[in-house]
Amino acid sequence: MRRLPPLKSLQAFEAAARWLSFSRAAEELYVTPAAISQQIKQLESYLGISLFHRMTRAVQLTEEAKIVLPLLTEGFDKLAEAVERLAREEEAGLMTVSSAPTFAIKWLVHHLTDFSNKYPDIDVRLDAALETRDFQRDGIDVSIRLGMGDYPGMHVARIFGEEVSPVCSPKLMNGANPLRSFEQLKNHRLLHVEWGNLTLQSPDWRMWAKAAGIEDIDVNRGPRFTVESMAIEAAINGDGVALVSHSAVVGDLRAGRLVRPFELAVQSDIAYWLVCPHSHLRRAKVRVFCEWLLAEAAPEAEPGAIPSPAPTQ
Repeated sequence: MRRLPPLKSLQAFEAAARWLSFSRAAEELYVTPAAISQQIKQLESYLGISLFHRMTRAVQLTEEAKIVLPLLTEGFDKLAEAVERLAREEEAGLMTVSSAPTFAIKWLVHHLTDFSNKYPDIDVRLDAALETRDFQRDGIDVSIRLGMGDYPGMHVARIFGEEVSPVCSPKLMNGANPLRSFEQLKNHRLLHVEWGNLTLQSPDWRMWAKAAGIEDIDVNRGPRFTVESMAIEAAINGDGVALVSHSAVVGDLRAGRLVRPFELAVQSDIAYWLVCPHSHLRRAKVRVFCEWLLAEAAPEAEPGAIPSPAPTQ
């Protein structure tokens, strides 16, 4: 254990000794001259020696103080350098982003190259997990969560809301049972996403069928997926028609891997949210990531962001 006097007392002495002025030291440290004088008296009492010759309008260093001042100044310079280096490491380097799996797989990974090009000193570690991560225990800098936006004590920003509609492989639009009308859904397998306990009224096929006025199909049949991206992959493979969120399939729709057979969509009361402790926003890398992601996601909410349904033939 190092035997050291209070750091404030050392700091007050070092500043006063450099300036040979209690007033100038007080200005530098944003305290009063009386506070500087008190800290120095405490240090002298701790050491059992005098550090200054006090005169009417000036102070002079004692011989002991002259000897230790260069070492103490060097020590504070090294301490400041260490803190600055820590700050640089904190602002750059690795940043861990926890994300809902589907958002990570179907949206974020397709946009991260842009972030890396703009901020090459920041490396993103993407942690896609179903369970909610703990910021402190799991070392998470910022989180992207799907839910209702109720995250007490956290900084919360809405990325975009969600509405759901059916999507399928283009090959289902033709063939023996072409998907051209609501009623023809009964000839195709329905793919279900289990949203868990995110909302009291999860968007499902029953809700969509009611909005479409369909009564003669069994909306309970078909396989179920606990991760939305798995249902999307099944739809791309032509295994059925999936009722999924628009943001998760924008890329697949634009690439032609999926089509929207119908225009009807139902609004979900869940959304994607950017979440982190308020203190994390003091980290530059977290702040710029949040600003970048919200700007990058903004066009998804604009008209025309979601490709139109496939034309009927």
